[in-house]
Amino acid sequence: MAGVGQFRFLTIAMVFHLIYIYSIFDIYFVSPIVSGMELFQLERPKGAKAPADRLVLFVGDGLRADKAFQSFPEPYPETENDLTPRPLAPYLRSRVLEHGTFGVSHTRVPTESRPGHVALIAGLYEDVSAVATGWKLNPVNFDSVFNRSRHTWSWGSPDILPMFEHGATPGKIDAYCYDAEFEDFSQDALHLDLWVFDHVKELFSAAEKNKTLNEALKQDKIVFFLHLLGLDTTGHSNRPYSKEYLHNIQVVDQGVKEIATLIQKFYADDRTAFVFTADHGMSDWGSHGDGHPDNTRTPLIAWGSGVAKPVVHQDTIAPGHDEYSSDWNFDHIKRHDVQQADVAALMAYLVGVEFPMNSVGELPLSYLSANMKEKAEASLLNAREILEMYRVKEMNKKANELRYQPYKPLSEEHGIAPETRLSSIRGLIDNANFEEAIEESAALMKIGLEGMRYLQTYDWLFLRALITIGYLGWIAFALTTVVDRHVLHGISKPSRTAGGLVFFSSLLIILYASFIVSGSPPTYYAYAFFPIFFWEEVYARRDSLVKGRRALFGHIKSGASTLTLALNIVTYIGIIQSLAFGYIHREILTVLFIVGAFFPLTLGLSFLQKHMILSTTWLASCLLMSTFTLLPANKTENVTLILLGGTLMVAVGVIYLVFEDRLLADFAGSTKPLAVGRDNQISRMLIGIQIGLTILAMLVTRSSVLSMQAKLGLPRGNQIVGWLVLVVSLLMPLAHRLQPNSHYLHRLLVIFLACAPTFVILTISYEGLFYFAFSLTLVTWVRLEHHGYVFSQPTPDQPEEAKSVVEAVVDTAVEAASSQFRPLTLSDARVALFFFVLLQSAFFSTGNIASVSSFSLESVARLIPIFDPFSQGALLVLKLMIPFALISANLGVLNKRLGVAPSALFMVAMALSDILTLYFFWVVKDEGSWLEIGSTISHFAIASLMCVFVAALEGVSAIFIAGLEVDNSYEQTAKTGATGPDSPVEATNGSIETNGFAANT
Repeated sequence: MAGVGQFRFLTIAMVFHLIYIYSIFDIYFVSPIVSGMELFQLERPKGAKAPADRLVLFVGDGLRADKAFQSFPEPYPETENDLTPRPLAPYLRSRVLEHGTFGVSHTRVPTESRPGHVALIAGLYEDVSAVATGWKLNPVNFDSVFNRSRHTWSWGSPDILPMFEHGATPGKIDAYCYDAEFEDFSQDALHLDLWVFDHVKELFSAAEKNKTLNEALKQDKIVFFLHLLGLDTTGHSNRPYSKEYLHNIQVVDQGVKEIATLIQKFYADDRTAFVFTADHGMSDWGSHGDGHPDNTRTPLIAWGSGVAKPVVHQDTIAPGHDEYSSDWNFDHIKRHDVQQADVAALMAYLVGVEFPMNSVGELPLSYLSANMKEKAEASLLNAREILEMYRVKEMNKKANELRYQPYKPLSEEHGIAPETRLSSIRGLIDNANFEEAIEESAALMKIGLEGMRYLQTYDWLFLRALITIGYLGWIAFALTTVVDRHVLHGISKPSRTAGGLVFFSSLLIILYASFIVSGSPPTYYAYAFFPIFFWEEVYARRDSLVKGRRALFGHIKSGASTLTLALNIVTYIGIIQSLAFGYIHREILTVLFIVGAFFPLTLGLSFLQKHMILSTTWLASCLLMSTFTLLPANKTENVTLILLGGTLMVAVGVIYLVFEDRLLADFAGSTKPLAVGRDNQISRMLIGIQIGLTILAMLVTRSSVLSMQAKLGLPRGNQIVGWLVLVVSLLMPLAHRLQPNSHYLHRLLVIFLACAPTFVILTISYEGLFYFAFSLTLVTWVRLEHHGYVFSQPTPDQPEEAKSVVEAVVDTAVEAASSQFRPLTLSDARVALFFFVLLQSAFFSTGNIASVSSFSLESVARLIPIFDPFSQGALLVLKLMIPFALISANLGVLNKRLGVAPSALFMVAMALSDILTLYFFWVVKDEGSWLEIGSTISHFAIASLMCVFVAALEGVSAIFIAGLEVDNSYEQTAKTGATGPDSPVEATNGSIETNGFAANT
């Protein structure tokens, strides 16, 4: 039954957290897409045309605003001394200075290609969860400027174009994509952009001979979309400050110039509008995804028909400029910043089509060359479109609420009805009060957007309260289960009463009834079920809590003991809270490791004297670990550090082979070497193979890095060897079954060497050094905790008073059925806390995993050079999971060495983890800077998944330590002082026999 109970607990933990992690998307990030709205198009006098007959949209994927406008030395100068800074995009710069309007387009998180393009072309910000549904197709058939056009021709990546073609009216969009194999991170990406430019030229060349195509191109309301992925690919591979990235800007600028000239020549008129922008920026380390300003600021340049000319200020700095644009040399040109969704409204107006359904963009009037009356009419139309969305969303909300409370500024009872406001603005326009009409329209748009936000946050208070009660219920349920199973060993049975069942059942029925009436989504039912289930279980096991309190705290009677307990509790809570701040400031882990380095001092001077070498090793390993969170989270490729890390991994294996007998004896507590080496030749040979695989991984990684840095691509042989080394090394633990060695140190070494080649291949800097230091720390922690536990046990000659503290818990377990595991004590909470800190260190020591943009594709490009987000992401996840495999194996060993049940410490850690989760749940933001929004989402996701990680790690730990034998018998030696041949330690064929915890008690 114990196994069944454990499996049930882990299943509940994983299901609960996977469901509740979705709660932030039901609360904070609800999809904005609704249907049933009326579409609006500006009504013009008979015979009047739209500002432009056609529009050309250039999107430089991954282009930062500053890199587009700053001046740099020629990336590939003809002479070495040519270091004069000059604009890399002279054509685009000329559009800013002479022909059009420019500014910065501010994007939202996640700063990925798909949501960025949706905002640009559809005018809506998808809910943040949409990035997880894929890059190539959108699950919702959203409307777009392309779908509103008469026809759209598009060229570019197969990751972007199909999602706009998929949801459009059939036959309205032509998408020309290159093959996915073109997106090769190991080679120069210029060919991606050149492919687009060449195929656009081919279309217009074909139109000279194809009358049908020519007539189609000569119609109005048509759009051309050029998706230029080269900058993004080059930035990932070489960083946005590299000469390759800067040269790619030159290529894009020249291509835009050629296409613009070609189109103007083909049409022989001035009826074309051009827009150049980017879907997202890029960080200095070649990534994007989060809300860092380098990722959210993109260039926007518009010129051509219907676009305003530059606003020049000769003697003063033009409005809109700040420190960010101070080195662009545009100080005399007014800068007009917009939100990314505003670009869709701008394009729709210029080409004369309806605003896309669900567009929340505000038409940037400063970009228009229209007169004040036309701007006022366009602004009013924009307001009507936004209010129409509010009307439909309010209608849907009314239909599902028992007592709907309207948004006061747009309700007839408390404010002014939308129709009245629109009529008032119409009157201002008719009376030629255009500026006032524009101001009123802008104010009405803001009220409409605030009203839509009100509707999206309508259920916030109820849902957040429900989720909070659910997390608190889980913590209480987990702790109750720990006490029941691992302190009392199940001696207390659940006590359910009719009154309790009626109360909790009634609560659930009431909640479910309200969901049915409101038409709530299925997830709401799950959110309500778990709090009721958890708290009912806690109530039913209230007797366990009473007995557990006696078992754990019954011996604490003096004032000094109570004060010590209180200080420990405050310290534990403080450490957990500091870990929350550690998600933002990694240096906090440095402080924790420095403080933790002196942990052996708490065990007493006599312990230090007896275990000086072990304590010194712990001090050194903690100080080593403290340095990693001081290093930059965003790394550049460094072959020297990669090879140094690999060398240390190889050295560990070699030292083990040379000193195997002595190491096994020392870790088993014997004073004499164990003669195990000669009887384990197969095992030693397999370790030698693992060492060889690590060396091979170092060689092939060095070769691959140098080849890709030289722009020679990834050699096919290197790719094959890399995959073989990775797969074979991960399968090597299976080969050790040919000659099992059940000593825990041997098992840990096999796991360490199995993952070493993977960590070499997928490393770009100091991660290999972390892998070595982290492994050393874990093994030392296992030994230190075990020796500390043994040292704390009372010896036979100690007085009864000294033994009473330990025996208080043991006496409680006597009532239970015989168990092979000892009950948990208060000191075990420290072990769980250490595990939790080490778990956080595995996340944050080599980078900021809370930031999507801290990942680099350079490492995975050594195995998968072609862009494949899911496969490459899987490799990144594999690399991230390796430290967790190590920590799970070490905690599994520690469980056995301390004599506690395999799941006990994991369950305590799972309960602790949700203190962080609850904190991050309440600080999630969906407004403010995009950096804050992105960070709070990822922090909550990591904290919530931590419990899932821990649950999964327990399963991994069980696999790693299956059949493992650890020697507890030398605890007798530690107490009696017996050593040598007569000591209880006995070795047979390299395996250490165990007497178990029962023999010691």
